[in-house]
Amino acid sequence: MSDEHRPLVAVLGGSGFVGAAVVEALARRPIRLRTVGRRPQPAPAGAVAEVEVVRADLTARAELEAALAGVDTVVHLLMHTADWRAADGNAAAEQVNVGVLRDVVELLGNRERPPVIVFAGSTSQAGLPERMPMDGSEPDRPTTAYDVQKHTAEQLLKAATAAGLVRGVSLRLPTVYGDSPRGRLTGRGVISTMVRKAFAGEELTLWNDGTVERDLLYVHDAAAAFVAGIDHADALAGRHWLLGTGQGVPLGDVLRTIAALVGDHLGRPPAPVVCVAPPDFAKATDLNNVSIDSSKFRAVTGWQPRVPLADALRRCVDAYAATASASLK
Repeated sequence: MSDEHRPLVAVLGGSGFVGAAVVEALARRPIRLRTVGRRPQPAPAGAVAEVEVVRADLTARAELEAALAGVDTVVHLLMHTADWRAADGNAAAEQVNVGVLRDVVELLGNRERPPVIVFAGSTSQAGLPERMPMDGSEPDRPTTAYDVQKHTAEQLLKAATAAGLVRGVSLRLPTVYGDSPRGRLTGRGVISTMVRKAFAGEELTLWNDGTVERDLLYVHDAAAAFVAGIDHADALAGRHWLLGTGQGVPLGDVLRTIAALVGDHLGRPPAPVVCVAPPDFAKATDLNNVSIDSSKFRAVTGWQPRVPLADALRRCVDAYAATASASLK
């Protein structure tokens, strides 16, 4: 296949935590790959794809239009980089979480063959479901400003798909964690934070008694789901699909595992895991158990998580240790 006939896939947010893993997965394919982000980002080592690295502010319409030139497929992974709790009344958050998707649809929606857009939603868009596990059939009642914005963007994508403008697929992510493709621990979530604290010998703090459960999805398994979303876009288009492992894990168990892994690595007792009262800014969703039934997505695509939690946590610890060691040289 000549280069001009190889499909062009653009990853918006390719320099981010999930985006870097998606770029790595797509770079193994014989495609043209455009990775777009605010920060400089090296092309994946040993890439089979023809990789174009673009640095852009995608809230600037002219830069977004240039980033979308000639694309066949868009993976939309943008999210406002501030704490999601700061989304309420934040015009910048609204523009990133909703406005860019609206602009993408407007810019791509007049083509003879509707392009594919695979969008990163959130399982928390459902708010506080009455039952677990969630499977995508529960009504959406978003309770935070961030989830309202994600839900608004998703509804825009569904409407554009129904109008025949694009082929939109929304993949709703649970808590995603893990090491980066370049062997670093860069995520800002609870797992990365607690690994860093354990290496520093600090207490690992839990809200309440540590029994709150989360469905934790390893970032490279999440990336594989986005690739599957592209491959099966026609079958998936027009709906949202939940991703997850199918099992909620008590966060207390996760933190104790991290403390033990880091203790073994450093040859010292594990960092203490301490239960504390939730802070005033805690939301009801922070204290709600979450487990995901992703069987509908699996049935269409054949995707499934492949890395067990224990193995993924060990990789996180090893990645942080390697990064810390390199910084001392």
